[in-house]
Amino acid sequence: MKRIFLLSFILLFAHSSFAATEGKFIQKDNMFPRVEIVTTLGSIVVEMDRSRAPITVNNFLTYVADGSYQGSVFHRVERDEDNERDFVIQGGGYDKDYDGLHENDPIFNESGNGLKNDMYSIAMAYQDRKPHSGTRQFFFNMDDNDHLNPGRDWGFAVFGMVMDGYETLDKIMRVETAFNEKIGYSFVPKDPVVILNVKVLDANQ
Repeated sequence: MKRIFLLSFILLFAHSSFAATEGKFIQKDNMFPRVEIVTTLGSIVVEMDRSRAPITVNNFLTYVADGSYQGSVFHRVERDEDNERDFVIQGGGYDKDYDGLHENDPIFNESGNGLKNDMYSIAMAYQDRKPHSGTRQFFFNMDDNDHLNPGRDWGFAVFGMVMDGYETLDKIMRVETAFNEKIGYSFVPKDPVVILNVKVLDANQ
């Protein structure tokens, strides 16, 4: 009997530990949690909007909680050369060797939440023509990208705004890029821009 009770306790504890890492349990009463993304080129503070994008925010926080963004890179630093404007900085999905990282189940696309893909907003990436395929990759809008907002088709779900660290994003935007044969993209930084850590800030910060 004691052995069965001990096993049940261990299983319950393991389940509780797992549940505690889910994003929905992180500052669950805070509608606007903030995170600091520490990179090799500086830090970025993002305020997320759980009132408008609860699924996307909680999903992002789940990856933050398990530490899986640590050591990932920004693999896409893209300019719209035709219109001479910046476009996006995307990351969170590959390690420094450009191997794909573990993905949880895809989430529902919340692009109809009223938040726009304006400059310095953060949004969830998804696979081409698969609007509900977003998992762990996210991007920063580096201009007002109105064409990424929903219209007749699904758009990209914005779930927060940069509050500090604009200069870090501007610095990343200026790195030299080249074609990367492994992932097949031409806008990959020659010297990897690595995410060293993503941490949730205290609610009063």
